[in-house]
Amino acid sequence: MRWADVGERTWRTAGRALMRVIAVWAVSTLTMLVLAGILPEFQLESDDGDTITRTAFTAAWGAGAFGLLSALVWPVLVRGLLVVPALVLGALVFFLNGSLLLIALRLIPDGRGVSDPETAVVVAAVMSAVASATSTALAVRDDEAYRRRLSRLADRRRRRDRSPSAPDPGRDGPPGTVFLQLDGVGHDTLVKAAAEGLMPTVAGWLADPAGHRLTPWRTDWSSQTGASQLAILHGSNHDVPAFRWYEKETRTVMVSSRPASALEMQRRAIARTRDGGLLTVDGASRGNLFSGGADQLALVLSMAARRGKGRRSRAGYFAYFSDPANATRTALSFAAEVAREICESTRARKTAPRVKRGGLYPLIRAFATVVERDVVVAAVLGDMFAGRTAVYADLVAYDEVAHHSGPHSRDAEKVLRRLDRSLALIVQIAAHTPRTYRIVLLSDHGQSPGETFAGQYGLTLRDLVRAGCGLPVPRRAQRTRSASEARDAVRIALHRPVEGQEAEHPAKPSDPIVLASGNLGLLSFPDIEGRASREQIDRRHPALLGTLANHPGIGFLLVRSEEHGSLVLGPGGVEVPVGELRDGEGPLAGFGVGAAAAVRRTDTFPHVADVMINSRYDPATGTVHAFEEQIGSHGGLGGEQSRPFLLWPRGMTDPLDIVAAETAETEEGLHGLRPPPGGELVGAEAVHRVLAHWLHECSGPQVPVRAEGFAGADRANEPFPAAAPLPKTPGAAAS
Repeated sequence: MRWADVGERTWRTAGRALMRVIAVWAVSTLTMLVLAGILPEFQLESDDGDTITRTAFTAAWGAGAFGLLSALVWPVLVRGLLVVPALVLGALVFFLNGSLLLIALRLIPDGRGVSDPETAVVVAAVMSAVASATSTALAVRDDEAYRRRLSRLADRRRRRDRSPSAPDPGRDGPPGTVFLQLDGVGHDTLVKAAAEGLMPTVAGWLADPAGHRLTPWRTDWSSQTGASQLAILHGSNHDVPAFRWYEKETRTVMVSSRPASALEMQRRAIARTRDGGLLTVDGASRGNLFSGGADQLALVLSMAARRGKGRRSRAGYFAYFSDPANATRTALSFAAEVAREICESTRARKTAPRVKRGGLYPLIRAFATVVERDVVVAAVLGDMFAGRTAVYADLVAYDEVAHHSGPHSRDAEKVLRRLDRSLALIVQIAAHTPRTYRIVLLSDHGQSPGETFAGQYGLTLRDLVRAGCGLPVPRRAQRTRSASEARDAVRIALHRPVEGQEAEHPAKPSDPIVLASGNLGLLSFPDIEGRASREQIDRRHPALLGTLANHPGIGFLLVRSEEHGSLVLGPGGVEVPVGELRDGEGPLAGFGVGAAAAVRRTDTFPHVADVMINSRYDPATGTVHAFEEQIGSHGGLGGEQSRPFLLWPRGMTDPLDIVAAETAETEEGLHGLRPPPGGELVGAEAVHRVLAHWLHECSGPQVPVRAEGFAGADRANEPFPAAAPLPKTPGAAAS
C-alpha cells in the first residue's frame, strides 16, 4: 500500500507539472500570435497567407522552440559570460533573448517565422515576462511546485557544496537563522512605516503576541555601514573612525566601500578578535561589505577582487541571471526604475532641500533598488533551501534612495514598501525549506535629514578649512562626492576601479587633507608625523581651530592638546577635556545619551584624525548638515542616524539579558556590553555578541575555522595569528 501511495503521488506530481508546461506553452503561443498581429516586422505566416490553424501551429512551434532554447541554452550562455561585467550582462539580457528567438524562428518549418533583430528583442522580452508570470501564478497554487521552482538552482548548489555524509538537520532539528539588514532604516522610521501600513509584514510581527520583539540600539560615533557591519560580522570596529580616513604611515586613504580597504579592515578585525567571524560555520554572506567568515559569498565587497571556486563576489549575479525569466524581469524592472527616478528627480527640482540626481545616479539607484535587491533575495532563498545554518544579507535600497531624496520622502517610503514585499516572500518561502528558520531583522544605522553644509552656507568643509589656514579658496563651492556603497558596487560590477575624491589628495605635502563621512569631517596634516597636537596646529594656522569651532554649521571638534590631553572644542571658546565630557552638557548639549562615551572611545583609535569635526545638530528638527552631497546622511552624531533597530522572534533570549549576563562575568566590563540605565544596546560590537549568542544557543558551540580555510583570510597579507587562543563561540573577542 505504501508503494502504491508513493507511485500515485509521483504520477500526480508529474501530471501537474505536465499540465503547467502545457499551460505556459499555450499562453506563450497566444502571446506570440498577439505580437505577430501588433508588430508589422514580426511574421508567422507565408507571404501568400495561411489559415488560422496553420498560423497557430507555427506560433506553437516557435513558442516551444523558444522555451526549449531558453531552458537549455541560456544557462550555458550565461556560464560562458562569467568574465563579462555584471551590469553589462544585465544589458545583454535583451540581446541574448532576442538572439534565441531568432534561432527559434529559424527552426519553424518552411521558414514561416520572420523578424528583424530589433523586433525580436521586444518579442523575446514580452514572451519571457509572460511565461514567467504564468508559471509563477500556476505554481503559487501548488505549494510543492512553488517550492521546487524557487529551489531549483539551490538544489544544484547544495548537491555540489554539501558532502553526501553531511547530516541534514530537517525541520525537527536546530533552526537556521537569517539576519536581514535593512541598510539605513532607523528605529523610528521602522516604527512609523509599520504604523502607517507601509510595512505590513513588520506590523504583523509587532502586533502578534507570538511574533517579534523590537529594540533600538546605539551606534558608535561613526554611524555608518563600514564601522557597524564590520563589528556586527567580525566582532570589532576598533580603529574605524569614519567611512573614510587617512593613514599617515602609509599615506593612503582608507575607504570602507573600496574592496582593498574593506579586505584590510576585515583582516585587522580578525587579528584583533582571533575569530573568523559570525558566519564561519556553514554561513552565507550576501550583499555585504564583509564576509563574516562565510564560505558562501555573493556581492561581498571585501571579496570582490578574489578568485576561485565559491569566492567570487560576483558569482551571485550569474547564479541569478542564469534563469532567463529572472534576467528579463530584473532588466525590465531596472529600466522602469531608471525612468521612475528621472520623473521623481524632475518633480523634486521645486522642493528643498535637494541635491543633484543626474549623471549616473539613476543607474546607481536602479542597481541598488532592483538588481542588488533581486540578486540578494534570490541568494537568501537559495541558502534557505540549501539548509544553511546562518545567513546574513544586506539590502541597501532604502539607504541609497534616502541619501538623495531624504529619509522621510515619498521615494523612500516606496522603497520601504518594496522591501517589505521581499521580506514577505522570504517569510513565505521559510514554510517550505528543509529546516525551520528564525528571521532576525536589523539595521546598521539610521539617517538624519537636513540641508547639506555647502547648500546651507555656500562653501564646503574643505573650503572652510582652507580659508582658516589662509590657503586659496575657489570662488565657487566645489561639490563633495557622496559616500555610497551602492555607487562603488556599481563601479565594481562594471569592472571599473573605485575612484577616490580629488579632495583627498592635497596639492602640496603641507596642505591639509579633508575627508567627509556624512556629517562627520576629518582633518589631517600629512606632513606632521603622528597625531598633530592643538599647539602644532595653532603655530601653523592660528585662526583655523577658532574658525571651525565658531562656525554656525559646526557642532564640536575633537583635537589633542600636548598640555591638557584630548579636548572637545565648541563655539564661544568652550573647551572640555575628553575625560570630563558629560552627555547633554557643554559642546555635546543636544546630542543625546552616549555621545560622550562615543567620543572618548574614538579618541583612543590609532588613526583618529588630527581634528574630528561633527556638524551642528538641531534637536528641535532632528536635522544635521552633511559635508557630502546628501540630504539624508549618517556617519556622525546627531538624531536618527545613531539609532538603528534590532527585531527578533519571541522565544530567543532578550538582547539586554545577554548583555547583562556577559557584563556580570567581567570585573570591569567591555565597551558595548554594559546597558545604560534606560536599557539599550550600545555599540555594534554588542550587537555582534547578541547575534553570536543566538547562534550558539540553537546550534551549540561554534569553532572558528583556520585562516587557510577561511574565505575572508587574505593570504597575501599578514598571516592569521596561529598562536592566539581560539574562542569557543563566534564573535567572542579576546579580552
